[in-house]
Amino acid sequence: MQFLLCDQRAIHYRAIGLDGARPVIVFINSLGTDFRIWNAVMDALGDGYAYVLHDKRGHGLSDTGNTPYSIDDHVDDLAALLDHLSVKQAIVWGLSVGGLIAQGLYARRPDLTRALILSNTAHKIGTAEMWSDRIGKIERDGIAPLVDGVMERWFTPAFRSLDNAAYLGARTMLARQDASGYAAACAAIRDADFTELARQIAVPTLCIAGDGDGSTPPELVGELAALIPDSRIAVIEDCGHIPCLEQPVAYAAAAEAFLKSLPEF
Repeated sequence: MQFLLCDQRAIHYRAIGLDGARPVIVFINSLGTDFRIWNAVMDALGDGYAYVLHDKRGHGLSDTGNTPYSIDDHVDDLAALLDHLSVKQAIVWGLSVGGLIAQGLYARRPDLTRALILSNTAHKIGTAEMWSDRIGKIERDGIAPLVDGVMERWFTPAFRSLDNAAYLGARTMLARQDASGYAAACAAIRDADFTELARQIAVPTLCIAGDGDGSTPPELVGELAALIPDSRIAVIEDCGHIPCLEQPVAYAAAAEAFLKSLPEF
């Protein structure tokens, strides 16, 4: 296991193949998940890329620290990790809140960003009232009462089968999430609005949606794509909010078509 100390917090990360000879993909997780969600995508993409993964603060094996969080806090952690690893000009691939963090990283540290893949995300996700209500419920009752509703937004009905081990594993991953870290990340999403920033993105950008996404539906992802000059959009069929778990092969294929269009590394 690899850890980086950031302001007295341990950030759990994994770096694969950082030999300077391959393009680097930096994955940023969604709310309530850890970096294991990317395993099947990396398998599908293969060893032509190097990879950096991390558990954002309050998730997985990373410390929770002081709460609540802002997107800038998550950006600070990721920028410190990439500086530590001497990674520049990466392909930054963010899922859901990870997409907000990716947009924030581009705004603050364009030297770290060669291209963006903004997956199942938006320039602004949800309303302040919605997120504040969710935070209040978590503070009162914990995460367990929310799991079923979150699963309905994360996955299509076909995936949500008690005979599907991957679905059961995703339920367990969310249920075991640190409640204070989850609530703190909800506050970061609530307070983030990258509407104006999105118009200023000047690197190649792919926006990805799932056709059955109950959290950031294709229409919302399309609004983000419309804001970003010259961006592309791909919609994954039979897929909800977490395509790296539900449709990893199709998801990787959509991304790889974009990756192969980038200028030579």
